[in-house]
Amino acid sequence: MDSSPLTALSPLDGRYSNRLEDLAELCSESGLIRQRVRVEVAWLKALAAHPDFTALPALGPDDVRFLDALVEEFDAADAAEVKAIEKTTNHDVKAVEYWLKDKLGARSSLQASLEMVHFACTSEDINNLSWALIIQAAIHDHLDPLLAKLDRKLTAMAVETAGQPMLSRTHGQTASPTTLGKELANVVFRLRRQRRLLNQVEITGKINGAVGNFNAHLIACPDLDWPELARTMVEDLGLVWNPYTTQIEPHDMIAEAAHALVRINTVLLDFARDAWGYVSLGYFRQKLVEGEVGSSTMPHKVNPIDFENGEGNLGLANALLEHLAAKLPISRWQRDLTDSTVQRSLGSAFGYCSLGWQSIGRGLERVAPDAERLAADLDQAWEVLAEAVQTVMRLHNVPEPYEKLKKLTRGHGIDADSLKTFIESLEIPEADQQRLLKLTPADYTGNAEAMARAITRHV
Repeated sequence: MDSSPLTALSPLDGRYSNRLEDLAELCSESGLIRQRVRVEVAWLKALAAHPDFTALPALGPDDVRFLDALVEEFDAADAAEVKAIEKTTNHDVKAVEYWLKDKLGARSSLQASLEMVHFACTSEDINNLSWALIIQAAIHDHLDPLLAKLDRKLTAMAVETAGQPMLSRTHGQTASPTTLGKELANVVFRLRRQRRLLNQVEITGKINGAVGNFNAHLIACPDLDWPELARTMVEDLGLVWNPYTTQIEPHDMIAEAAHALVRINTVLLDFARDAWGYVSLGYFRQKLVEGEVGSSTMPHKVNPIDFENGEGNLGLANALLEHLAAKLPISRWQRDLTDSTVQRSLGSAFGYCSLGWQSIGRGLERVAPDAERLAADLDQAWEVLAEAVQTVMRLHNVPEPYEKLKKLTRGHGIDADSLKTFIESLEIPEADQQRLLKLTPADYTGNAEAMARAITRHV
């Protein structure tokens, strides 16, 4: 069967592949192989640059440029060559080692360096650093920019609708009014906190041999400071060195990143459901798209499909991320191989995050507040002012204020006239009575507008 989006097993590589091309390039098998080449080359260069490692002479500028080009110019054809070698080795990292040796062997100045490729390394020295580089790039170059775009859109909407009164609903029932902008600002504030935590995750790595003790390194070169060389090499890759590991880097940082992404997704999933609800209530009016069909049988339908797609894909993302976080830090003794196959789904988890966030972003672009509908709902909910009235009554020691308003309002609505009659019967100061008589549900929004506008200052 020919490989194409129509025959792909995963919708990430099929139906949605055009939305995830950059992420696919990074997290694919080819992307992983490229990072392995990068790590192997970095280790070879680190050995050659160390004055106490005399088995490998210093590399000349041309050789350094050649090695760097192997990484920077690595393409699909190179990946295919590595996979062809793997058919014989049945070992993915060994295939990379042999491919590198083939490339170096064609260059006379590097032929003496061939056996220094993968020197004293276990496969997990290469793999953990390769995955760390992928995770780092996925978060900082692909995922966080999408979150920043959502932040900008939500913030702009929050400010634009800062003063738009909206009926709240707690337990599905009418409650004290808010503004649409304040509700959007709540999402922005939550999202920013979780983004900060995601970006604070230290992306760690190690290169310390078969069980983490530099056994082979020290038997070969006992006087060399191998931990310091390893630390320098890992940090030069832009990662945080983990000095205490077994054969595998323990994957705690993957769990930390996964949990951070789960929390981000939970915030956005919560918002997607609320936005869907606001569309259903008519608070959000959906913009029509020429030629688009909402139902195969009901011509009137304009469905909030982007918020629904966002919710669905974030659910898939979290299912994967939660498994990755729970499974990867657990390994039998010094290592087992279960982490290897599970890590290969990191790209899928990132893909579902990206897909969900993009969908929510499109959903936001296609909705606008319906001020008339928002005002109409508020005008039918005068009972929400019971809180305001009974609180002022408490201030002036009116007996049983809560109970009196409960009797007046609970379980049935009241209108402006009946509430006015009640307020006029109260023995409270004239100024407070007049303030309550002028109050409408649309005015009773507390500091919601100010809070919504202030979201631009909370970074």
